[in-house]
Amino acid sequence: MSNAADLAKFGSGISGGILQVQYTQISATSQIACASNTDTEISVLSVNITPTSTNSIIKIEAMVNGEWSNQGAIYNTAWFFYRDSTKLAAPVAGSRNSGILMGTSLTYEANDASSTPEHAVYSYFDTPSTTSQITYKVGLRQSENSSLDWHLNKCVTDSDIKDQERGISMICVTEIQG
Repeated sequence: MSNAADLAKFGSGISGGILQVQYTQISATSQIACASNTDTEISVLSVNITPTSTNSIIKIEAMVNGEWSNQGAIYNTAWFFYRDSTKLAAPVAGSRNSGILMGTSLTYEANDASSTPEHAVYSYFDTPSTTSQITYKVGLRQSENSSLDWHLNKCVTDSDIKDQERGISMICVTEIQG
């Protein structure tokens, strides 16, 4: 199928059918400042979708590559999504961080915050009940004792050598007929 209109025809009338897919995929690198205990959006990882029905289910998926400036943040981070300005996450429980994914995956266990890439891969099913355009964004919250940086698609030490990897990050939304 070549476009969203073809997908909509195929999925039309079938509960669970795919109506459309939208995505943003980036290879650019950047550094995102993340204050302690503060919800932070990664604005370059956002995608727009206009649901075709108020009964639609939106599956949101993200793969975020990079590295924290302090390895302690991998254990003390919650990843989530925003629907426009609404945080999509587990309910708040006391002073706990709430998100969809708890922690950041580490590729190599070492006390090194300059060349050990990390990543977050997670998804969520949303029922926005609208046919207006929605913007979904990647969000995170770290609870280390200070402000830290997330180095998107790169290691902290971004030298031109083999162990200073670079990656690609993405966010994808799929409209599913409800």
